Amino acid sequence: MVSTLARNWWALALRGLCAIIFGVLAFAWPGITLEVLILFYGAFALIDGLLAIAAAIFGREGSDLPWWALLLEGILGIAAGIFTFVWPGITALVLLYLIAAWAIVTGIFEVIAAIRLRKEIEGELWLALSGVLSIVFGVLLMGQPGAGALAVVWLIGAYAIVFGVFLLALAFRLKGHRDRFSSQPARA
Repeated sequence: MVSTLARNWWALALRGLCAIIFGVLAFAWPGITLEVLILFYGAFALIDGLLAIAAAIFGREGSDLPWWALLLEGILGIAAGIFTFVWPGITALVLLYLIAAWAIVTGIFEVIAAIRLRKEIEGELWLALSGVLSIVFGVLLMGQPGAGALAVVWLIGAYAIVFGVFLLALAFRLKGHRDRFSSQPARA
């Protein structure tokens, strides 16, 4: 595997470069990035729904799930996909509110767990603080959904840039080992 990666180091470098470009564009045009991500979600939901319906129709035998459950899942997926394409702004808002609600609920459970654990372990304060942080994050996200959407796009952009840099570093490291592996025959 290493020899294949070393011979094709340029593919990793290209992936890294694309990731860095995507990350920079996410910072430069966060609104467009969010719109594209929402449309990708809509396409995913639509295709997933169609495939679930196909599985319900053609895979009735041999499935652990009842066929009607797959059919219902497919219909809901197609509806979510269409909804996303018709009202992309509302889709983004609903997604942010789901993330905010998840953060609040998770934070509450972390605080409760910290209170229950305080007699049994030391350091439960960190769990309580992480719970409070989750609650504050969720409340801020609900109060400022536009800023929350921008923050999510920036996080994705930062991840893409760091990921791209790591891939580029690996690619150039493999390029340095390319000659060592090029003399060995390729394995099937």
